[in-house]
Amino acid sequence: MSHPEFPLEQPIIYLNHAAVAPWPLRTTEAVQNFAMQNSHHGSRFYPQWLNKERQLKQQLKNLLNAPDINDIALVKNTSEALSFVAYGLRWQNRDNIVSSAEEFPSNRIVWESLKNQDVEFRQADLQNSRSPEQALFDLVDSNTRLLSISSIQFASGLRLDLHKIGAFCRENNILFCIDAIQSLGCVGFDAQAYQADFVMADGHKWMFGPEGLGVFYTSPTAREQLQLTQYGWHMMADTHNYENKPWDIHPGSQRFECGSPNMLGIHALSASLSLLLETGMDKIEQQVIDNCDYLKQQIQQAKNLTLLSPPNPALKSGIVLFKHKNLDNQPLFRYLSDKGVACAQRGQGIRYSPHFYNDRSELAKAVQLADQAE
Repeated sequence: MSHPEFPLEQPIIYLNHAAVAPWPLRTTEAVQNFAMQNSHHGSRFYPQWLNKERQLKQQLKNLLNAPDINDIALVKNTSEALSFVAYGLRWQNRDNIVSSAEEFPSNRIVWESLKNQDVEFRQADLQNSRSPEQALFDLVDSNTRLLSISSIQFASGLRLDLHKIGAFCRENNILFCIDAIQSLGCVGFDAQAYQADFVMADGHKWMFGPEGLGVFYTSPTAREQLQLTQYGWHMMADTHNYENKPWDIHPGSQRFECGSPNMLGIHALSASLSLLLETGMDKIEQQVIDNCDYLKQQIQQAKNLTLLSPPNPALKSGIVLFKHKNLDNQPLFRYLSDKGVACAQRGQGIRYSPHFYNDRSELAKAVQLADQAE
């Protein structure tokens, strides 16, 4: 049975939320309403738009369990937020950064770019160690300044124990940076419990938002360690005093928002988050995990498919990876796309990433189509 918020055309089976998600109907309506208001009234209702901006930050605060709304900045994307960290910290000679060898390019090349500052980037093999967390810890030494990791790996779906990593970083005086793009909107997240210093994520995946708008969380103590790399009117303490001479940096995370906000994106993402928060992240996480468990079961029972994801990992995510026994990934991906299955070719196989609204009949159909591919 289809969900009223996702009137996807038949025969589409949407299993690509780890890439770019469809918008809920309420998000489409929010964008249409904003466009009509702008068309008929211009900026007359700008004070209401500012209230929507504050509402979105409150929603993101709740989603991350951040201590305060002032810890939340709205940024263009994950890469921008990671760059704020990479080029905001004052690096010392022989500093190193620990991460993994499975990271999406956004959480790799930004650290590699610091090579000209004599900062070493170390990549752990998460698959061939007694635990992925221990693989990270084994690369740490007295010169490790930052540990930066994706909460869930984009290709394999490996979900890390952020409580354990955060405690280790705190004990060893290491800054902890989390790329949470594969977690927020999919599974529960707690920036405070993880003792995170920096968290960032785009809104266009599991949060059902538009591309071009994301969140950047900084703890108060970590925030003060970042030099600013962008400047503009919006990052001043007294934002709307345009004769601000002299001016002060905004005390909260708004300091990372240098210019005019993306008001269209703000209205869209706020509408999308309202669906997640109304539904409840506990319920969403359970349904996502149930859907992935069902996919794994169906794949294991299929004649021609091989499950690449661990069937029952300690920590579960919204990503299922598999391959065909007789067909290469590229033709299988093309076949599935032609049949209306929205998925991705990642890592060593095909990635299915269902959300909470997907039902078992379409999950079964998606596996059946893959199994029948020739």
